[in-house]
Amino acid sequence: MAEYVKEIRELIGSRPFILAGSTIVAQNERAEILFQHRSDTKEWGLPGGAMEIGESLEQTAKRELYEETGLKAEVLKFVDILSGKDFYFKYPNGDEVYNVIAVYFAEGISGELQMNDGESIELRYFALPDIPSNLDERAKIIIEKYI
Repeated sequence: MAEYVKEIRELIGSRPFILAGSTIVAQNERAEILFQHRSDTKEWGLPGGAMEIGESLEQTAKRELYEETGLKAEVLKFVDILSGKDFYFKYPNGDEVYNVIAVYFAEGISGELQMNDGESIELRYFALPDIPSNLDERAKIIIEKYI
């Protein structure tokens, strides 16, 4: 969790607040999509996370892709900004957020898959028909809308 989010949580507890961040759709050479099996929710989702103070949404996407997967993208192609009631999320610890998510497609991916930040149980590429059933709702919306 970013220091900024920790500081806000100390002030407001678990009450809902608006959280800006980025999500990255990364595909391998077989057009399989990279998913992260999250350690907090036990669901599969797309790599991404919260913006830190002073970052742009694209910088957030680059940082989160690297922190969560060990991968770097030569190019991040902006797709859309998603927000609203469909992007409400309640974490297992009770913290509530309304996400504002910048979606990016990663191109020219390099590096080795690595779980660096303790947020993942597993990282794996899936073909579209084989995507796990226990998929995070936000990831479902992104996949249905853009893939």
